[in-house]
Amino acid sequence: MPKRRRYTEEFKREAVRLLATRGTGTAKDVAESLGVAENMLYAWRRQYEDVTAQVREERGESPEEELKRLRRENAQLKREKEILAKACAFFAKETP
Repeated sequence: MPKRRRYTEEFKREAVRLLATRGTGTAKDVAESLGVAENMLYAWRRQYEDVTAQVREERGESPEEELKRLRRENAQLKREKEILAKACAFFAKETP
């Protein structure tokens, strides 16, 4: 049975900060880069909500502005996904 790893409070807070500022990366990407489980990141985020609020303040955006920004990012990602799907279909036809 593997030993349970313990993380410092500083590590957890930094992980939450990375999760809040990940840009277009996913929580899974952040978790893999840190070597922790994705569900741990979400638990830490609930535990250290003040860090998430601090990141919002640093960006100077209200929850409404954040929602607008996230919706724009989501729309952009959907467009990129459609383009990639069309490209895959195109190249799949060319392959003998």
